[in-house]
Amino acid sequence: MTPSDTDAAANDLLAFIDASPTPYHAVRESIRRLTAQGYRALDEREPWDLKPGDKVYVTRGDTSIAAFHLGTVPVDRAGFRLVGAHTDSPNLRLKPNAHVQRSGFHQLGVEVYGGVLFSTWLDRDLSLAGRVVSAKDGRLTHHLVDFRRPLLRIPNLAIHLNRTVNTDGLKLNAQEHLVPVLALERSGPVDLKAMLVAELARGGTQVEPADILGFDLCLYDLQPSTRSGAFGEFLHAPRLDNLASSHAGLSALLAMSGPREATCGVILYDHEECGSVSAQGAASPFLKDLLERITLAHSDGRGDSLHRAIQRSFMVSADMAHALHPNYASMHEPKHAPVLGGGPVIKSNVNQSYATDGETWAWFALCCREVGVTPQNFITRTDLGCGSTIGPISAGELGIRTVDVGNPMMSMHSIRELAAAADVAAMISVLRNVYVR
Repeated sequence: MTPSDTDAAANDLLAFIDASPTPYHAVRESIRRLTAQGYRALDEREPWDLKPGDKVYVTRGDTSIAAFHLGTVPVDRAGFRLVGAHTDSPNLRLKPNAHVQRSGFHQLGVEVYGGVLFSTWLDRDLSLAGRVVSAKDGRLTHHLVDFRRPLLRIPNLAIHLNRTVNTDGLKLNAQEHLVPVLALERSGPVDLKAMLVAELARGGTQVEPADILGFDLCLYDLQPSTRSGAFGEFLHAPRLDNLASSHAGLSALLAMSGPREATCGVILYDHEECGSVSAQGAASPFLKDLLERITLAHSDGRGDSLHRAIQRSFMVSADMAHALHPNYASMHEPKHAPVLGGGPVIKSNVNQSYATDGETWAWFALCCREVGVTPQNFITRTDLGCGSTIGPISAGELGIRTVDVGNPMMSMHSIRELAAAADVAAMISVLRNVYVR
Protein backbone atom coordinates (compact mmCIF):
# COMPACT_ATOMS: atom_id res chain seq x y z
CA MET A 1 0.00 0.00 0.00
CA THR A 2 1.34 3.41 -0.96
CA PRO A 3 0.97 6.52 1.21
CA SER A 4 -1.60 7.81 -1.27
CA ASP A 5 -3.64 4.61 -0.85
CA THR A 6 -3.49 5.00 2.92
CA ASP A 7 -4.56 8.64 2.76
CA ALA A 8 -7.38 7.95 0.31
CA ALA A 9 -8.82 5.15 2.44
CA ALA A 10 -8.60 7.18 5.66
CA ASN A 11 -10.19 10.24 4.09
CA ASP A 12 -12.95 8.15 2.54
CA LEU A 13 -13.74 6.69 5.97
CA LEU A 14 -14.10 10.18 7.42
CA ALA A 15 -16.46 11.13 4.59
CA PHE A 16 -18.50 7.97 5.23
CA ILE A 17 -18.79 8.83 8.93
CA ASP A 18 -19.80 12.44 8.31
CA ALA A 19 -22.52 11.25 5.92
CA SER A 20 -23.82 8.85 8.59
CA PRO A 21 -24.91 10.67 11.77
CA THR A 22 -27.39 7.83 12.51
CA PRO A 23 -27.81 4.17 11.48
CA TYR A 24 -30.54 5.31 9.07
CA HIS A 25 -28.08 7.58 7.30
CA ALA A 26 -25.34 4.93 7.37
CA VAL A 27 -27.65 2.57 5.47
CA ARG A 28 -28.54 5.32 3.00
CA GLU A 29 -24.86 6.08 2.38
CA SER A 30 -24.13 2.37 1.96
CA ILE A 31 -26.93 2.12 -0.62
CA ARG A 32 -25.52 5.10 -2.49
CA ARG A 33 -22.13 3.43 -2.74
CA LEU A 34 -23.56 0.04 -3.67
CA THR A 35 -25.82 1.34 -6.44
CA ALA A 36 -22.91 3.31 -7.89
CA GLN A 37 -21.14 -0.05 -8.33
CA GLY A 38 -24.10 -1.79 -9.96
CA TYR A 39 -25.80 -3.42 -6.98
CA ARG A 40 -29.60 -3.67 -7.14
CA ALA A 41 -32.14 -3.79 -4.34
CA LEU A 42 -34.05 -6.91 -3.35
CA ASP A 43 -37.32 -6.78 -1.40
CA GLU A 44 -37.83 -9.44 1.28
CA ARG A 45 -41.57 -9.38 0.56
CA GLU A 46 -41.12 -10.40 -3.08
CA PRO A 47 -39.77 -13.47 -4.92
CA TRP A 48 -36.11 -13.26 -5.90
CA ASP A 49 -34.66 -14.02 -9.30
CA LEU A 50 -30.93 -14.59 -8.83
CA LYS A 51 -28.16 -15.82 -11.08
CA PRO A 52 -24.37 -16.24 -10.74
CA GLY A 53 -22.53 -12.92 -10.76
CA ASP A 54 -25.50 -10.90 -9.52
CA LYS A 55 -24.78 -8.00 -7.17
CA VAL A 56 -27.66 -7.33 -4.78
CA TYR A 57 -28.51 -5.75 -1.44
CA VAL A 58 -31.31 -6.03 1.11
CA THR A 59 -32.31 -3.70 3.95
CA ARG A 60 -34.36 -4.37 7.05
CA GLY A 61 -35.81 -1.80 9.41
CA ASP A 62 -34.00 1.04 7.58
CA THR A 63 -30.96 0.46 9.83
CA SER A 64 -29.52 -2.92 8.77
CA ILE A 65 -28.25 -3.79 5.32
CA ALA A 66 -26.66 -6.80 3.64
CA ALA A 67 -25.03 -6.92 0.20
CA PHE A 68 -23.94 -9.96 -1.81
CA HIS A 69 -21.86 -10.61 -4.91
CA LEU A 70 -22.99 -14.05 -6.05
CA GLY A 71 -20.23 -16.43 -7.02
CA THR A 72 -19.87 -18.49 -10.17
CA VAL A 73 -20.08 -21.78 -8.25
CA PRO A 74 -23.22 -22.82 -6.33
CA VAL A 75 -22.97 -22.00 -2.63
CA ASP A 76 -23.37 -25.62 -1.53
CA ARG A 77 -20.01 -26.28 -3.24
CA ALA A 78 -18.18 -22.95 -2.77
CA GLY A 79 -19.77 -21.52 0.41
CA PHE A 80 -20.04 -17.92 1.57
CA ARG A 81 -17.35 -15.40 2.53
CA LEU A 82 -18.98 -12.94 4.92
CA VAL A 83 -17.98 -9.81 6.82
CA GLY A 84 -20.27 -8.58 9.58
CA ALA A 85 -20.24 -5.24 11.41
CA HIS A 86 -22.78 -2.87 12.93
CA THR A 87 -24.22 0.54 12.03
CA ASP A 88 -25.16 1.74 15.53
CA SER A 89 -23.06 3.60 18.10
CA PRO A 90 -23.76 4.70 21.68
CA ASN A 91 -25.62 8.00 21.78
CA LEU A 92 -28.55 9.95 23.21
CA ARG A 93 -31.99 9.55 21.64
CA LEU A 94 -35.21 11.50 22.08
CA LYS A 95 -38.01 10.19 24.25
CA PRO A 96 -41.47 9.96 22.61
CA ASN A 97 -42.83 12.90 24.61
CA ALA A 98 -39.54 14.74 24.49
CA HIS A 99 -40.49 18.34 25.24
CA VAL A 100 -39.53 19.42 28.77
CA GLN A 101 -40.03 22.87 30.34
CA ARG A 102 -38.17 23.69 33.55
CA SER A 103 -36.38 26.61 35.16
CA GLY A 104 -37.14 28.90 32.21
CA PHE A 105 -35.79 26.55 29.51
CA HIS A 106 -37.23 24.42 26.75
CA GLN A 107 -35.39 21.08 26.82
CA LEU A 108 -35.66 17.70 25.10
CA GLY A 109 -35.76 14.55 27.19
CA VAL A 110 -33.35 11.83 26.07
CA GLU A 111 -32.74 8.14 26.67
CA VAL A 112 -29.25 6.66 26.79
CA TYR A 113 -28.62 4.22 23.94
CA GLY A 114 -25.82 1.74 24.61
CA GLY A 115 -22.74 2.30 26.78
CA VAL A 116 -22.42 6.08 26.46
CA LEU A 117 -19.40 7.80 28.04
CA PHE A 118 -21.57 10.54 29.58
CA SER A 119 -18.99 13.26 30.24
CA THR A 120 -17.97 13.50 26.59
CA TRP A 121 -21.45 14.74 25.61
CA LEU A 122 -21.16 17.89 27.70
CA ASP A 123 -20.49 21.31 26.17
CA ARG A 124 -20.80 20.09 22.57
CA ASP A 125 -22.62 21.64 19.63
CA LEU A 126 -25.28 19.00 19.15
CA SER A 127 -27.71 18.48 16.32
CA LEU A 128 -30.55 16.06 15.68
CA ALA A 129 -31.01 13.45 12.94
CA GLY A 130 -32.85 10.22 12.28
CA ARG A 131 -36.16 8.97 10.91
CA VAL A 132 -39.64 10.49 10.94
CA VAL A 133 -42.70 8.34 10.21
CA SER A 134 -45.82 10.04 8.82
CA ALA A 135 -49.27 8.77 7.85
CA LYS A 136 -51.28 9.86 4.83
CA ASP A 137 -54.40 8.16 3.51
CA GLY A 138 -53.82 5.23 5.83
CA ARG A 139 -50.25 4.57 4.66
CA LEU A 140 -47.02 5.06 6.59
CA THR A 141 -44.06 6.80 4.98
CA HIS A 142 -40.50 7.04 6.32
CA HIS A 143 -38.44 10.22 5.95
CA LEU A 144 -34.80 10.84 6.88
CA VAL A 145 -34.12 14.13 8.61
CA ASP A 146 -30.92 15.89 9.65
CA PHE A 147 -30.94 19.41 11.10
CA ARG A 148 -27.20 19.84 10.33
CA ARG A 149 -26.87 22.89 12.58
CA PRO A 150 -26.22 23.62 16.26
CA LEU A 151 -29.53 22.96 17.98
CA LEU A 152 -28.88 21.51 21.43
CA ARG A 153 -26.31 21.62 24.22
CA ILE A 154 -25.78 19.87 27.56
CA PRO A 155 -23.99 22.52 29.65
CA ASN A 156 -21.45 21.51 32.24
CA LEU A 157 -21.80 22.76 35.79
CA ALA A 158 -19.27 25.49 36.56
CA ILE A 159 -16.38 24.42 38.78
CA HIS A 160 -17.36 27.19 41.22
CA LEU A 161 -20.50 25.16 41.97
CA ASN A 162 -18.77 21.78 41.94
CA ARG A 163 -15.46 22.43 43.70
CA THR A 164 -14.40 18.78 44.07
CA VAL A 165 -15.05 17.69 40.48
CA ASN A 166 -11.33 17.43 39.63
CA THR A 167 -10.51 15.38 42.72
CA ASP A 168 -13.64 13.30 43.27
CA GLY A 169 -14.64 12.88 39.65
CA LEU A 170 -17.64 14.00 37.63
CA LYS A 171 -20.82 12.16 38.59
CA LEU A 172 -23.74 12.44 36.20
CA ASN A 173 -27.28 11.17 36.62
CA ALA A 174 -28.73 10.29 33.22
CA GLN A 175 -32.25 11.41 34.11
CA GLU A 176 -31.30 14.73 35.69
CA HIS A 177 -28.04 15.87 34.12
CA LEU A 178 -28.13 14.80 30.45
CA VAL A 179 -31.19 16.82 29.38
CA PRO A 180 -30.08 19.19 26.59
CA VAL A 181 -31.30 22.78 26.40
CA LEU A 182 -33.14 23.82 23.24
CA ALA A 183 -34.39 27.35 23.88
CA LEU A 184 -35.34 29.93 26.49
CA GLU A 185 -39.00 29.93 27.46
CA ARG A 186 -39.06 33.69 27.08
CA SER A 187 -38.10 33.34 23.41
CA GLY A 188 -41.43 31.72 22.61
CA PRO A 189 -43.18 28.34 22.42
CA VAL A 190 -41.50 25.24 21.02
CA ASP A 191 -43.24 22.57 18.91
CA LEU A 192 -40.98 19.63 17.99
CA LYS A 193 -43.30 18.37 15.26
CA ALA A 194 -43.40 21.83 13.68
CA MET A 195 -39.60 21.90 13.74
CA LEU A 196 -39.48 18.53 12.02
CA VAL A 197 -41.99 19.65 9.39
CA ALA A 198 -39.93 22.77 8.65
CA GLU A 199 -36.70 20.78 8.37
CA LEU A 200 -38.26 18.20 6.07
CA ALA A 201 -39.62 21.02 3.91
CA ARG A 202 -36.10 22.38 3.49
CA GLY A 203 -35.25 19.05 1.86
CA GLY A 204 -38.31 19.15 -0.38
CA THR A 205 -40.59 16.85 1.65
CA GLN A 206 -44.02 18.23 2.55
CA VAL A 207 -45.58 16.81 5.71
CA GLU A 208 -48.19 18.22 8.07
CA PRO A 209 -47.53 18.17 11.84
CA ALA A 210 -50.64 16.05 12.39
CA ASP A 211 -49.28 13.47 9.93
CA ILE A 212 -46.21 12.74 12.08
CA LEU A 213 -47.06 9.70 14.20
CA GLY A 214 -43.60 8.50 15.21
CA PHE A 215 -39.88 9.21 15.06
CA ASP A 216 -36.46 7.77 15.88
CA LEU A 217 -34.18 10.74 16.50
CA CYS A 218 -30.56 10.78 17.68
CA LEU A 219 -28.37 13.55 19.00
CA TYR A 220 -24.94 13.90 17.42
CA ASP A 221 -21.88 16.15 17.56
CA LEU A 222 -21.66 18.59 14.66
CA GLN A 223 -17.86 18.84 14.66
CA PRO A 224 -16.63 17.22 11.42
CA SER A 225 -14.31 14.24 11.41
CA THR A 226 -10.68 15.20 10.92
CA ARG A 227 -7.06 14.08 10.95
CA SER A 228 -4.46 15.23 13.44
CA GLY A 229 -0.97 14.57 14.74
CA ALA A 230 2.45 15.80 13.70
CA PHE A 231 2.24 13.60 10.59
CA GLY A 232 -1.52 13.51 10.15
CA GLU A 233 -1.53 9.96 11.46
CA PHE A 234 -4.55 10.18 13.77
CA LEU A 235 -8.27 10.14 13.00
CA HIS A 236 -10.61 12.08 15.25
CA ALA A 237 -14.23 11.19 14.57
CA PRO A 238 -17.52 10.18 16.13
CA ARG A 239 -18.90 6.67 15.65
CA LEU A 240 -15.59 5.03 14.69
CA ASP A 241 -17.05 2.18 16.71
CA ASN A 242 -18.32 0.77 14.50
CA LEU A 243 -18.72 2.71 11.26
CA ALA A 244 -15.00 2.17 10.64
CA SER A 245 -15.60 -1.59 10.40
CA SER A 246 -18.79 -1.10 8.36
CA HIS A 247 -16.79 1.05 5.94
CA ALA A 248 -13.98 -1.53 5.75
CA GLY A 249 -16.31 -4.44 4.97
CA LEU A 250 -18.29 -2.46 2.42
CA SER A 251 -15.17 -1.02 0.77
CA ALA A 252 -13.58 -4.46 0.50
CA LEU A 253 -16.68 -5.88 -1.19
CA LEU A 254 -16.88 -2.98 -3.63
CA ALA A 255 -13.17 -3.37 -4.44
CA MET A 256 -13.72 -6.87 -5.81
CA SER A 257 -13.21 -7.16 -9.56
CA GLY A 258 -14.22 -10.02 -11.79
CA PRO A 259 -16.12 -13.22 -10.95
CA ARG A 260 -15.29 -15.35 -7.92
CA GLU A 261 -16.31 -18.91 -7.07
CA ALA A 262 -17.61 -18.19 -3.58
CA THR A 263 -20.54 -15.87 -2.85
CA CYS A 264 -19.25 -12.86 -0.93
CA GLY A 265 -21.28 -10.61 1.33
CA VAL A 266 -21.25 -7.91 3.96
CA ILE A 267 -23.93 -7.53 6.61
CA LEU A 268 -24.20 -4.40 8.72
CA TYR A 269 -26.52 -4.88 11.69
CA ASP A 270 -28.25 -2.40 13.96
CA HIS A 271 -28.63 -2.74 17.74
CA GLU A 272 -25.26 -4.32 18.58
CA GLU A 273 -24.69 -1.70 21.27
CA CYS A 274 -27.81 -2.76 23.18
CA GLY A 275 -27.58 -6.54 22.81
CA SER A 276 -28.54 -7.31 19.18
CA VAL A 277 -32.01 -8.62 20.12
CA SER A 278 -34.30 -7.01 17.55
CA ALA A 279 -35.93 -7.76 14.21
CA GLN A 280 -32.79 -6.57 12.39
CA GLY A 281 -30.07 -7.25 14.97
CA ALA A 282 -27.50 -10.03 14.88
CA ALA A 283 -29.72 -12.19 17.12
CA SER A 284 -32.53 -11.98 14.55
CA PRO A 285 -32.97 -14.41 11.63
CA PHE A 286 -32.02 -11.66 9.14
CA LEU A 287 -28.78 -13.20 7.91
CA LYS A 288 -30.07 -16.76 8.07
CA ASP A 289 -33.14 -15.75 6.04
CA LEU A 290 -30.92 -14.20 3.37
CA LEU A 291 -28.54 -17.14 3.18
CA GLU A 292 -31.47 -19.56 2.88
CA ARG A 293 -32.99 -17.62 0.00
CA ILE A 294 -29.67 -17.27 -1.82
CA THR A 295 -29.03 -20.98 -1.33
CA LEU A 296 -32.45 -21.89 -2.76
CA ALA A 297 -31.61 -19.91 -5.90
CA HIS A 298 -27.93 -20.79 -6.17
CA SER A 299 -27.39 -24.46 -5.23
CA ASP A 300 -28.35 -27.95 -6.33
CA GLY A 301 -31.70 -27.56 -4.56
CA ARG A 302 -31.29 -30.43 -2.09
CA GLY A 303 -32.82 -30.02 1.34
CA ASP A 304 -29.42 -29.96 3.00
CA SER A 305 -27.89 -27.37 0.63
CA LEU A 306 -27.71 -24.57 3.22
CA HIS A 307 -26.11 -26.85 5.81
CA ARG A 308 -23.44 -27.89 3.33
CA ALA A 309 -22.91 -24.27 2.27
CA ILE A 310 -22.43 -23.15 5.89
CA GLN A 311 -19.75 -25.78 6.44
CA ARG A 312 -17.83 -24.39 3.47
CA SER A 313 -18.17 -20.81 4.69
CA PHE A 314 -16.25 -18.32 6.80
CA MET A 315 -17.32 -15.14 8.60
CA VAL A 316 -15.29 -12.20 9.84
CA SER A 317 -16.97 -10.28 12.66
CA ALA A 318 -15.41 -6.82 12.42
CA ASP A 319 -15.70 -4.51 15.42
CA MET A 320 -13.17 -2.03 16.76
CA ALA A 321 -10.56 -3.10 19.32
CA HIS A 322 -9.00 -1.41 22.36
CA ALA A 323 -5.62 0.12 21.57
CA LEU A 324 -2.94 0.56 24.21
CA HIS A 325 -3.56 3.84 26.04
CA PRO A 326 -0.23 5.43 27.05
CA ASN A 327 -1.76 7.02 30.17
CA TYR A 328 -3.42 3.78 31.30
CA ALA A 329 -1.03 1.09 30.10
CA SER A 330 -1.64 -1.01 33.22
CA MET A 331 -5.25 -1.60 32.10
CA HIS A 332 -4.03 -3.77 29.23
CA GLU A 333 -3.01 -7.43 29.23
CA PRO A 334 0.78 -7.69 28.79
CA LYS A 335 1.81 -8.95 25.33
CA HIS A 336 -1.77 -8.44 24.09
CA ALA A 337 -1.96 -4.66 23.92
CA PRO A 338 -2.51 -3.55 20.30
CA VAL A 339 -1.03 -0.23 19.18
CA LEU A 340 -2.50 2.41 16.90
CA GLY A 341 -1.15 2.04 13.39
CA GLY A 342 -0.07 -1.54 14.07
CA GLY A 343 -2.66 -3.20 11.86
CA PRO A 344 -5.77 -5.36 12.32
CA VAL A 345 -6.38 -6.93 15.72
CA ILE A 346 -7.53 -10.53 16.26
CA LYS A 347 -9.71 -10.59 19.39
CA SER A 348 -9.89 -13.72 21.55
CA ASN A 349 -11.70 -14.85 24.68
CA VAL A 350 -11.76 -18.47 25.87
CA ASN A 351 -15.26 -17.99 27.31
CA GLN A 352 -16.56 -17.11 23.83
CA SER A 353 -17.25 -13.42 24.33
CA TYR A 354 -15.43 -13.45 20.99
CA ALA A 355 -15.94 -16.28 18.49
CA THR A 356 -12.24 -16.67 17.63
CA ASP A 357 -10.59 -20.05 18.07
CA GLY A 358 -7.24 -21.43 16.95
CA GLU A 359 -8.49 -22.33 13.47
CA THR A 360 -10.25 -19.06 12.69
CA TRP A 361 -7.35 -17.09 14.19
CA ALA A 362 -4.96 -18.92 11.86
CA TRP A 363 -7.25 -18.46 8.85
CA PHE A 364 -7.43 -14.70 9.33
CA ALA A 365 -3.69 -14.50 10.06
CA LEU A 366 -3.06 -16.27 6.75
CA CYS A 367 -5.30 -13.75 4.96
CA CYS A 368 -3.17 -11.01 6.53
CA ARG A 369 0.13 -12.65 5.58
CA GLU A 370 -0.91 -13.01 1.95
CA VAL A 371 -1.31 -9.22 1.59
CA GLY A 372 1.77 -8.29 3.61
CA VAL A 373 -0.04 -7.29 6.82
CA THR A 374 0.97 -8.46 10.30
CA PRO A 375 -2.00 -8.81 12.66
CA GLN A 376 -2.03 -7.95 16.36
CA ASN A 377 -3.70 -9.88 19.17
CA PHE A 378 -6.01 -8.71 21.93
CA ILE A 379 -7.38 -10.31 25.06
CA THR A 380 -8.77 -8.54 28.11
CA ARG A 381 -6.86 -8.66 31.39
CA THR A 382 -7.77 -11.83 33.29
CA ASP A 383 -9.16 -9.78 36.19
CA LEU A 384 -11.44 -7.66 33.95
CA GLY A 385 -14.70 -8.54 32.27
CA CYS A 386 -14.68 -8.91 28.49
CA GLY A 387 -17.02 -7.14 26.11
CA SER A 388 -18.63 -8.95 23.21
CA THR A 389 -19.93 -8.29 19.72
CA ILE A 390 -21.86 -9.92 16.88
CA GLY A 391 -19.34 -12.71 16.32
CA PRO A 392 -20.55 -15.24 18.91
CA ILE A 393 -24.18 -14.41 18.10
CA SER A 394 -23.77 -15.06 14.38
CA ALA A 395 -21.69 -18.16 14.99
CA GLY A 396 -24.29 -19.49 17.39
CA GLU A 397 -27.20 -18.75 15.05
CA LEU A 398 -25.60 -20.24 11.94
CA GLY A 399 -22.88 -22.65 13.04
CA ILE A 400 -20.46 -20.81 10.78
CA ARG A 401 -16.71 -20.57 11.47
CA THR A 402 -16.13 -17.03 12.75
CA VAL A 403 -13.24 -14.83 13.80
CA ASP A 404 -13.58 -11.55 15.73
CA VAL A 405 -11.30 -8.78 14.55
CA GLY A 406 -11.11 -4.98 14.54
CA ASN A 407 -8.84 -2.03 14.11
CA PRO A 408 -7.30 -0.54 17.27
CA MET A 409 -8.76 2.66 18.70
CA MET A 410 -8.90 4.77 21.86
CA SER A 411 -11.75 6.69 23.51
CA MET A 412 -14.21 3.93 22.63
CA HIS A 413 -17.82 5.01 23.27
CA SER A 414 -16.83 8.66 23.59
CA ILE A 415 -18.76 11.16 21.50
CA ARG A 416 -15.46 11.59 19.64
CA GLU A 417 -13.05 8.69 19.21
CA LEU A 418 -9.45 8.19 18.10
CA ALA A 419 -7.90 5.80 15.59
CA ALA A 420 -4.94 5.64 13.20
CA ALA A 421 -5.12 6.54 9.52
CA ALA A 422 -2.73 3.74 8.50
CA ASP A 423 -5.01 1.01 9.85
CA VAL A 424 -7.92 1.83 7.53
CA ALA A 425 -6.35 0.69 4.26
CA ALA A 426 -4.68 -2.30 5.94
CA MET A 427 -8.01 -3.69 7.16
CA ILE A 428 -9.68 -3.13 3.79
CA SER A 429 -6.81 -4.97 2.09
CA VAL A 430 -7.15 -7.98 4.40
CA LEU A 431 -10.95 -8.14 4.11
CA ARG A 432 -10.69 -7.97 0.35
CA ASN A 433 -8.40 -11.00 0.52
CA VAL A 434 -10.96 -12.75 2.75
CA TYR A 435 -13.42 -12.35 -0.13
CA VAL A 436 -11.16 -13.35 -3.00
CA ARG A 437 -8.92 -16.13 -1.60
